[in-house]
Amino acid sequence: MVVKAYGAYAGDKPLEPLEITRRPPGPHDVQIDIAYCGVCHSDLHQVRAEWAGTQFPCVPGHEIVGRVSVVGAHVSGFRPGDLVGVGCIIDSCKHCEECETGLENYCDGMVGTYNFPTPDEPGWTLGGYSQRIVVHERYVLRIRHPEDQLAAVAPLLCAGITTYSPLRHWQTGPGKKVGVVGIGGLGHMGIKLAHAMGAHVVAFTTSASKRDDARALGADEVVVSRNPEEMAAHAKSFDLILNTVAAPHDLDAFLALLKRDGTLTLVGAPASPHPSPDVFNLIFKRRSIAGSMIGGIPETQEMLDFCAEHGIVADIELIRAEQINEAYERMLKGDVKYRFVIDSATLAV
Repeated sequence: MVVKAYGAYAGDKPLEPLEITRRPPGPHDVQIDIAYCGVCHSDLHQVRAEWAGTQFPCVPGHEIVGRVSVVGAHVSGFRPGDLVGVGCIIDSCKHCEECETGLENYCDGMVGTYNFPTPDEPGWTLGGYSQRIVVHERYVLRIRHPEDQLAAVAPLLCAGITTYSPLRHWQTGPGKKVGVVGIGGLGHMGIKLAHAMGAHVVAFTTSASKRDDARALGADEVVVSRNPEEMAAHAKSFDLILNTVAAPHDLDAFLALLKRDGTLTLVGAPASPHPSPDVFNLIFKRRSIAGSMIGGIPETQEMLDFCAEHGIVADIELIRAEQINEAYERMLKGDVKYRFVIDSATLAV
């Protein structure tokens, strides 16, 4: 089946319209007509070959929402017409310890939604900047939000789960003080989710102009990280700091804000390493630096249900497919509040 898509033929070329082939649905497959696809910073890194190993043509997109159009003969959990989502994972080995415990995101055989090896044409996965996708039922998520929120649900499939998973893992809740570094696509979701979980939330930003925005998202306090006095006022007080910034920077200033046994969790993925932190900041208070990558399928479903129950969606700007190159340039400048989402209907034009 040939469908329209947007992608690039080389890392130094703009994204453009192209046609791709999707496999016919197998016995356990779900075919989804894509309604909207979020635009993630990872999309830009991969399609511009800033991360190694990009296969071209590259069709990005792993924040996919839409409606089921066909189900395989052995699919029991979904029916045509269902509102569903697909995130960053479309396959895994299904039998390792990680897969058996619902942590498919850490499976060594995890297959990402784009740029991962697959038997399907052309030999690597092609993502959600397209009209349709076919996915094994195990990796399809049910959406319980109202349909009129569907576009704003799309970024939950990456930005939402990327922040929800560490917040849950480090037991965010009432009585915990949680910091969120960066108020962008990931950070704005981290603030909303930590607030909904009942934590005392402090947003960190380099720009004083974002104070009101951060409070509107649910932050109890806002700290300008370039202000030494504001930073010092929070020394040794955080249980968890979620760092969403995707650019190299000094981690020591945030490590000093952790209480004993506190954790700085990195979810932003810079193209080059952070400067090495001072080991004494870790030793003297038994602090930790950790990482976290999206979440498994069960936890992603849990996140979607939590967000539906609490009325949480992303703050988005809806764009047409042909605006994607402009959107990338704006994203690099931080000129979006807070996630671009492609209206997939515009692919047909």
